[in-house]
Amino acid sequence: MINLHKKNLIYKIYVWLPIIVLFISVLNEFDFNYLNIEYFSFNFPFMLIFYFTLKENLHFDYFLVFIAGIINDVVTGFPLGISSLSYVLICLFASYLRNITIRPNLIKDWFYFLFVISLINSINYSILFIVFSYELNFVYYLVNNFFTFLLYIFFTFIFNYYLRGLSE
Repeated sequence: MINLHKKNLIYKIYVWLPIIVLFISVLNEFDFNYLNIEYFSFNFPFMLIFYFTLKENLHFDYFLVFIAGIINDVVTGFPLGISSLSYVLICLFASYLRNITIRPNLIKDWFYFLFVISLINSINYSILFIVFSYELNFVYYLVNNFFTFLLYIFFTFIFNYYLRGLSE
C-alpha cells in the first residue's frame, strides 16, 4: 500500500530541509558582533555538511553543497571556490569516515570532525594568506575552530531528532 502522507508538499520540504537550511545559512552569514560578544563564532555550514554527509542523507547532494560554497564566497567576499573547496573536502572526509566505520561512535566522530575542520581552516588560511595576500586574524580561525567543535555535539542531537522524524 502506498503511503500517501509522503507525497504532500510539507513532507517534501521536510526531506529537503538540510539543503534549504544550508543555503539559508550561507546567504545569511550571521555574526555575533551585534551582541557585543567579541570572541564567539562558529561555522554552522561545516557542522551541517559533515553530519548529513556522514549519515548519508540521500537528498544532501555534493553538487548543491558546491553551489552553496560559491554563494558563500560571493556573500563573504572571498575568491570564488575557496568555500566550495572547503565544503567538498568536508564531504569527502565525512564520506570516507562513513565508509570505514563499522560501528558509529559520537565521540570518535566528534574528534574526527575536529581534525577535519582544523585541516580545512588551515588550508583556507594558507590559501587566503599566501596566494591572495589577505590580512587574516589567526585568532579568529582558532576561536571559530573551537566553538564549531564544541557546538557540534549540541547540533548532533538536533540533527538526530530531525532524522528520527524523517524515518517515521
